[in-house]
Amino acid sequence: MKNPLHLALRPLPLTLLSLGIGAGLAACGSSSSDDVPSIKGQVVGSYYENAVVCLESTSAKLTCDSNSGTVRTAADGSFTVTGADKGALLVTVGTDAIRHEAIGDAGVKVTQKLVFRAPNGHGGIIDAISTEVATLMDANGGDFAAASSQLAARIGVSEGNLLADVNKISGDDQAKLKTENDTFTAVIAAAGTQSATADVASAISAGAALGNIKNIVVIYAENRGFDNLYGLFPGANGVPGVNPTATAAYVPQKDIDGSTLPVLPPTWGGMTAAGQSLVITQAQSANLPNKPFQIDDVNSPIAMAQSVISRDLVHRFYNNQMQINGGANDKFAAYSDAGGLTMGYYDGSKMKMWDIAKQYALADNLYIGAFGGSFLTHQYLICACAPQYPNADKSVASGSIAKIDLDAKGNFLRLTPSATAPTSVLNGAPAYANDGAITPADATGMFYAVNTMQPPYQPSSNSFAADDSSHLYADTSKATTLPPQTQKNIGDMLSGKNIDWAWYAGAWKDTTAATTGATRGAINNPPNFQFHHQPFNYYANMDPVKSPAYRAAHLKDYDTQFVADAAAGTLPAVAFYKPQGNLNQHAGYASVADGDAHIADVIAKLKKSPQWKNMLVIVTYDENGGFYDHASPPKGDRWGPGTRVPAIIVSPYVKKGSVDHTQYDSASILRAITHRFNLPVLDGLSVRDKALAANGAKPMGDFSAALALTPQE
Repeated sequence: MKNPLHLALRPLPLTLLSLGIGAGLAACGSSSSDDVPSIKGQVVGSYYENAVVCLESTSAKLTCDSNSGTVRTAADGSFTVTGADKGALLVTVGTDAIRHEAIGDAGVKVTQKLVFRAPNGHGGIIDAISTEVATLMDANGGDFAAASSQLAARIGVSEGNLLADVNKISGDDQAKLKTENDTFTAVIAAAGTQSATADVASAISAGAALGNIKNIVVIYAENRGFDNLYGLFPGANGVPGVNPTATAAYVPQKDIDGSTLPVLPPTWGGMTAAGQSLVITQAQSANLPNKPFQIDDVNSPIAMAQSVISRDLVHRFYNNQMQINGGANDKFAAYSDAGGLTMGYYDGSKMKMWDIAKQYALADNLYIGAFGGSFLTHQYLICACAPQYPNADKSVASGSIAKIDLDAKGNFLRLTPSATAPTSVLNGAPAYANDGAITPADATGMFYAVNTMQPPYQPSSNSFAADDSSHLYADTSKATTLPPQTQKNIGDMLSGKNIDWAWYAGAWKDTTAATTGATRGAINNPPNFQFHHQPFNYYANMDPVKSPAYRAAHLKDYDTQFVADAAAGTLPAVAFYKPQGNLNQHAGYASVADGDAHIADVIAKLKKSPQWKNMLVIVTYDENGGFYDHASPPKGDRWGPGTRVPAIIVSPYVKKGSVDHTQYDSASILRAITHRFNLPVLDGLSVRDKALAANGAKPMGDFSAALALTPQE
């Protein structure tokens, strides 16, 4: 083996002394011979040859000290920095470097720039983990002992092995450290795509913050826009003209023909859902001013408390795009079947979740990943894609293909109006020739399901066929039964890395029993179980006959399993929770108050879990439910993003009491999971990123911006 490459720093002893680097005892990885101080070390993980090593500036992270020179690493990653025996080290692994999996092999070219760091006095082994330690020290005032203790405890290894060559460690520690090293190397590689040094440092810091998380829990509520619940939240981009921190003025709602509405249209059919003790009629809701109004204003003659269930509002794929109207958000009233109710909002300060958002963090810039309703937004949550329906035009579902109008360039313009559609929304709700569940074929001939269709397996709204003795499948002769899906989803990615995950649903156990029994039983209200809110139940690898073990491992019940798992500290690394219908806040069948109390109770249970200390909980909404929001969604791809919804971020690592303005979409949840567990990137995420960039929009975040490097409680 060749001797390590020794390139001396320029001899500037006075400058080094002035920086506090030159004098003092030799630290670990340092040596001194003949009064020539030096630091010896090795860049590992893989062994990196021809990487650049220097003393890191004390004033600007990820930059070399301006008074020092650089050295290059040898074939085994070793180096000697002469002229100093102290100082934090910085390693830049450029695309001119060679990566060796084993010392002495031919090696391969490095394709992505990496930046590694080592804390002062700990430069013997430099890799992704030493970088993580240095990053944690940035946040704790430079306390090496505290940083190494925190990281070793989180990984579950001895501190003595933390900064050793991972290739030479034996036993369980090696497997854990290799996983951590690979994961954080991926974080560093992704950070290297940033344009500026400060951006790289910020991205690495964010990755380290996300790395503190062991459990990600997603609570997916229903059908509320951001302005609808959190439009009055202090410091948030809320209701224009009402919240002083709103970032845009109100754009008056327009009629179908584009003219400004003189007043809001009535709420067709009345404002309250059937069966409520309070009844607010269509006539009572007429002639409201053309602006947002507070639904629960006790001084209003049409006030509805948060405990009252309002009528539902249309929330479908094409309608949502028409309401957004290119970002103006000025046709929510024109294309709503609930008229002016779309413009209503609540005083969210009455909610329990408002208090939790104040204690932890509220994200005010998250958009639904896909336009429209719950069916598609649940699918997008797990795969960043839309479900496929091959040859829909030749199937029983052919009548469900939507009729749409296109502009001169072939882009979606609107749903085709029916022959009897009103010319003004003041005269009646809009009507369409066919607002179907399936898109027309795209250029490849593929059809996509974008509005509610039923899962092919029970529990499904479509009962089993008469000749299905198993009672485990939905009747495929029904036009609304979707064929089993085979696109990759986040569950596949997690399973591929042997990372445990589960989708927990309220009333899953009882509903499954009712729909698969000898005689199909009734689904009571409550729980008002929603079949199309269970996205994994549409996938071929969840076939109840072909894959019963896989299905049982990942599709679970809230009451009998989630609550027990949380209490026992046995929740999987990734857990999704879908509340049952009467507790999910969906207008038409659930109140704001009931869902708010339930979700706050779930948070309380999670905070008592043994896993809480390294948990991240993301509470968000599948879609806006037809309610108006003033924030313009960024321009992405054909599926979205759509209207803005609330997100509450809860964790011991959350920057407490903050409003996070980072741009997110529903698939930011997938980004967080992917980045934290170093998973392959789903195709849909890459498509969205490219579309955002092409339209000059910012990339979507992964929630790491809301997290601190050290526990905040």
